Amino acid sequence: MQALRTLWRRTSLRTKLVMLMCALMICGIGATAFGSAHTLRISMTNQIDDQLNVSGPTMGFGLNKAYQYSLDNDQSGENDGIDPTLLGLNRSYADIRDENGKIVYIMPRSRVTPGNNADTPLLAPEQMAELAKTPWSPVTVPGMHSGSAGWRAMVVPLPTSGLNVFISLPLENVNDTVQKTAILVLSTGLLATLLMSMIAYGLTSRSLLPLIRVERTAAMIADGDLSQRVRNYPPETEVGRLSRSLNAMLAQIERAFRDREASETKMRRFIQDASHELRTPLVTIQGYSEFYRHGGLADPEALGSAMGRIEAESKRMAHLVEDLLMLARLDEQRPLEKQSVDLLVLGQDAVEDTKVRAPLRKVTLVGLDTKYPAPASTVGDDARIRQVIANLITNALRYTPEESAIEIAVGVRSLVAGALDAVLEIRDHGPGIPEEDAHRIFERFYRADSSRQRETGGSGLGLAIVVAIVQQHGGSVALSETAGGGATMAICLPYVPLQEPREIDEDDQ
Repeated sequence: MQALRTLWRRTSLRTKLVMLMCALMICGIGATAFGSAHTLRISMTNQIDDQLNVSGPTMGFGLNKAYQYSLDNDQSGENDGIDPTLLGLNRSYADIRDENGKIVYIMPRSRVTPGNNADTPLLAPEQMAELAKTPWSPVTVPGMHSGSAGWRAMVVPLPTSGLNVFISLPLENVNDTVQKTAILVLSTGLLATLLMSMIAYGLTSRSLLPLIRVERTAAMIADGDLSQRVRNYPPETEVGRLSRSLNAMLAQIERAFRDREASETKMRRFIQDASHELRTPLVTIQGYSEFYRHGGLADPEALGSAMGRIEAESKRMAHLVEDLLMLARLDEQRPLEKQSVDLLVLGQDAVEDTKVRAPLRKVTLVGLDTKYPAPASTVGDDARIRQVIANLITNALRYTPEESAIEIAVGVRSLVAGALDAVLEIRDHGPGIPEEDAHRIFERFYRADSSRQRETGGSGLGLAIVVAIVQQHGGSVALSETAGGGATMAICLPYVPLQEPREIDEDDQ
């Protein structure tokens, strides 16, 4: 049994379908043959019963007359009686029996007579007595030989003499006809099953062709070709739904692999850039330290200059490490200390701070589209949002001439239908950002200055920190060109109206 189960599991789906169809057809043919044979047997038996019922009175009368004639003349009466062939009863058997079932007279013209080794109805006296109780009711009785098909017999009573006429017809013709019919149905059905199996095998192979194509595509994908796709089929079919699901899954897998490769590329670049940024101050510190160890800084003025450079590089390295730790914490999506924050207040503070850092700069607070700013409240981490504004202003101060003005615009703007954003813009009027660098300035360690001179820029993490913080607040950062020249950095955060603090009544205390 286990071997059969293993063989069945290893059999292809196409073969299983054809075998199951053949098994069902064979069962149906067998049931049809059995039902047809049974119905035909009943029909032919009823025809024999009708013949017995129709010819019974005539044969009973004729057989009784022949019996009386033989008694009166003491003759065998071979030429007397009724010829059963005239009644359509070929190979019929008839006799007259007394009340004890003993045969007293056999129809002389019967085609089957005792003594010629032919089959005759076999009936015991007690069975004859039982049949006499239900006259005119045909029943099936066995034959004399073991291979007999049996007989259909009926008892016709003779009221004048108290005897019974026993009439029977053989069932051999019925059995032969039923057997031939069953064989014909079975042979025809099996031939049709064979033909239909061949057709079904071809149709099943054609119907399963899409699955075979899916299998081939899956094999190519398993070999590493993620660009392969399953052919689209009508979505109403099972194969169509399967192909659509597989294509969607393959697209996600391919996108995931691309994202992973891009992430690995960014990580490798990040590590290279971080190593480069950290190596430069470390080399400077190491150089001055070795120079001092070899006695090259004996002059106090040279020693002080070297210590200043070492301190400056140490601060630069510490600032870089802090920025890296900040990005790592932001990547971990640590919870924010959320509270109601008004960007107008933060913008005013940024103006005051910038005037202290760059007294010669003209820094003004304006509205988005008007001269006067408007409150723009949101919910977020106050310290983090201030850090975003500080980084953007630092970039504006670093990359624009000292005489150019800086504007901080605050207000509420509807960027998407039905949704409001609290917006703060840092507008400068410097040289702007080239188009080839505009889409990369938010990448980590990216600086438009490819020479990486420390005098012209920072570590390249400031805008990356800005993007990470704003995205953690559910907002976005956009770069655009300032009217008249320059660059505008816009911070867009979800607008949340300020909630007035509820007064505490004495009953609530």
